[in-house]
Order: sequence, then C-alpha cells, then structure tokens
Amino acid sequence: MTSRQRFLAALDCQPLDRPPIWIMRQAGRYLPEYRALKEKYTFLQLAQTPELALEVTLQPLRRFALDAAILFSDILVIPEAMGQGYHFKDAGGIAMDYALETRAQIDRLTSQAIEEKLSYVAEALRLIQRELDGEKMLLGFGGSPWTLATYMVEGGSSKDFARIKSLYYQDPNTFEALMEKVSDSLIAYFRMQQAAGADAIQIFDSWGGVLAGEDYEDASLKWIRKIADALQGGIPIIIYAKGANAHLAPQAACGPKAIAVDWTIPIEQAARQIPSSIAIQGNLDPVLLNTTPQIVSQRATRILNAMADRPGHIFNLGHGILPQARIENMETLVETVVEWRNPALDPTLQTP
Repeated sequence: MTSRQRFLAALDCQPLDRPPIWIMRQAGRYLPEYRALKEKYTFLQLAQTPELALEVTLQPLRRFALDAAILFSDILVIPEAMGQGYHFKDAGGIAMDYALETRAQIDRLTSQAIEEKLSYVAEALRLIQRELDGEKMLLGFGGSPWTLATYMVEGGSSKDFARIKSLYYQDPNTFEALMEKVSDSLIAYFRMQQAAGADAIQIFDSWGGVLAGEDYEDASLKWIRKIADALQGGIPIIIYAKGANAHLAPQAACGPKAIAVDWTIPIEQAARQIPSSIAIQGNLDPVLLNTTPQIVSQRATRILNAMADRPGHIFNLGHGILPQARIENMETLVETVVEWRNPALDPTLQTP
C-alpha cells in the first residue's frame, strides 16, 4: 500500500494496521535546510515562486517517512488576490497593507480572476504532484472565511479580535458582504487546487475558537458549509477549527471527509462526537516536540492506542509544528507512528 492509498483509505474510514501521518506546518523553521533558504529568500518569495515552493514542500519528506505533502503557501494569498495585500513585520507577526474600515473598501475587493492571480499556486501543485508521482498524498489548503476576515478587518494579527467582532455584531449586512466575497474566492481557489493536482483540501478555521459559542454557526461554520456544498462530490475536505471542540458535531454535519481536532480534547472523546463515517485527524500537543524522544513516543502511542478501535484516524499534531521543535523528536514521532501496529486487527499484539 502506497502512502497515498493509505491516506485515502483512512479518509474512507477503512481499518488500517497503522494510520497515515502528516504534520501541520511540517515544513518550516525547525529544519536547517529551510533556514538556509530563508537566508536567501523572503517568505513571500518562497511561497510565490513555484520552484522554491516545491523545494520547501519536499524538504520534510526527504527527512521523514511522512504519508502526505502539504503545499507550502499561506492562507493570506486570498485577501491579496482580492486586492488587500499583506506583509510580515520586522518584529514578527502579520500585517495587512491596510485594514478594512469601510463598506466602500469591502465593495472594492473582488473575487474575480482568483485562478489567474494565484496561478503560481497551481504551478507549484503541478510540480509537487509530478515529483510525488502518485506515491504520497498531496494536500492543498486555505483559511476559513472567518479566519481570513479577522486578518482583513483587524489589519493583521490580533489579540482581542474586537474590530471583526464589532463588525459582525453591529453591521451584519457589511459583514455578510465581506464573507460572501471571501467564500466565493475560496471556492474558486479550492477548485483550482483540485484541478492542479491536490488530493484533498484542509480548511483552517484557526480563529473559530475566539467566537462566542452561540455565534460560531452564523459567523464561521455556515460559510465553511457554503464552501463544502460547492465542492460536494469533488475534492475531499478536512475541517480544522482551533479551540472549537464544542462544535465538532455541527462541523461533521457540513459533510467533510475528516475533522481535525486540537490537543485540548482527548481524541477518544472527540471520536464520540463525530460519526464513524468521518475520519478524525490529530492530535498531539505541538509543544511535546520541544521535549524528549521518550516523552514524544509515550504520548504518541497513547493517541494511537486510544484510536485503535476507530477506523479513520490520521495522525497529526493538534496545531502547527513550532520553530523550536527538535529534529530527533520529529524523527521519533514519525517512527513511532510508522512502526505501530493496530492491536484491534492483530490479536497477537494485544496485552493480556
């Protein structure tokens, strides 16, 4: 069974001897080869040059026996394509070129020609797929409409999300106009990724958890549902909403192939809230990769054993890998998952 076949079987919730593994932000600053590239190129140059995006995407696959490659890109390519650029601040963090403050600014944004403006993403996907040659899964991704809107209205990273929440509460018509445009742009973007060779799409609702519980459906999930409905029968979708574990069942009702959960909920508890026909991804605490190989192996094995009786598990972190992650811990994590065998399928592996 190839890595790609294993991943697709997990998405179909078929019993497997061990789950597929990939890691959110599996390319990045914890790798010395990535840091070497960053000495020559900016992040935007790496993301917007297909050959460089190919190189960064493949770096972790050369080191580790991962089952999937995930496109090296950024969720903020969508606002940029709509007419609102972004950059990285010298002191760290993301800044949009301007914050959305008026309805007129939102009206000037466009969801037209997304495929043309982001053609470099499609070219990177084609290059990556050619290199993978059908052996490994290729994942595309994008931010959720709510998460992208937070950056667009706040003007970048935020601590309290006061501006976007105030827009949602006080001017729902303007909020909906923005979300319609962002959602339409994402639908076009994900269709482009599928056509360019992506095998599945992960939607990152990274800031869904900052919403009041009663607002999550209206402010975030209904827009994810709009995207899922538009892509229905096309490319498989994985939904990830950080800090939104109270909404796992409603997320499942959107019809994704998988739901990714963060590290703040025991994965077996999440599994009880998600139908058995939907795969579950997760959910090791990323900070554990900063500790020791022994701790990583113990905690990863606990998650593997907890999901042994539940077909459709994709092993991952509960959020993106941190820059401080140690290479030996990443090696141990991948080895632990790849070498583990499901005792539910082999009685000889069961302890008395």
